[in-house]
Amino acid sequence: MKGRGRDSGLDLLYFEHSLWDQGLDPVAGLDEVGRGCLAGPVVAAAVILSPDVHLAGVWDSKALSAKQRKVLDLAIREKALAVSVSQVESEEIDRINILEASLRAMARAVDDLDLRPMALLVDGNQPIPHILPQRTLIKGDQRSLSVAAASIVAKVFRDSLMEEMHQHYSHYNFAGNKGYPTSEHREAIRLHGCCPIHRKTFKGVREHTTIHNLNLNL
Repeated sequence: MKGRGRDSGLDLLYFEHSLWDQGLDPVAGLDEVGRGCLAGPVVAAAVILSPDVHLAGVWDSKALSAKQRKVLDLAIREKALAVSVSQVESEEIDRINILEASLRAMARAVDDLDLRPMALLVDGNQPIPHILPQRTLIKGDQRSLSVAAASIVAKVFRDSLMEEMHQHYSHYNFAGNKGYPTSEHREAIRLHGCCPIHRKTFKGVREHTTIHNLNLNL
């Protein structure tokens, strides 16, 4: 059975079909990861699927293990009609705020697709700054196969990026926490100050920027 939600029987292509039936084909699903982090970029992905796609196991990325996500990321990239990833770095996040950065990352992901969509399915309740028709879906990564696929692609990409950043800034264990505000990460900021990829305007970071302001490159 294709396009069925985990443990629910929910048709995860319902919203795609509602747009396809209006002649809006192709449809791109959008999601982002990293909004709640203290460090690193916010990353968005856009995924376009065909009506006959088979992607068993694709679901909200947060409900999957890292190993499951990596396997599904490969399957999505193989079977999707188009996939793109975009990011907004910490410096830009500090300038424009995290909500605007998340929406901007998703809009950029749309523009980076090799195939131009006719409509968008956007995770959350905020439309992105784009001229294309769009529908927002709260918990979209549990309701739309395209959005769920985008959530996996974005998560795998960002996790890999933060593991790479760990090689440069090992004090913070980005390989483990991926930039999220764990107690270990907060303590590392308290002890060592912030590094170049920290979000300087975020609570938990800004209190330490004037005290330490270290530019670590370990």
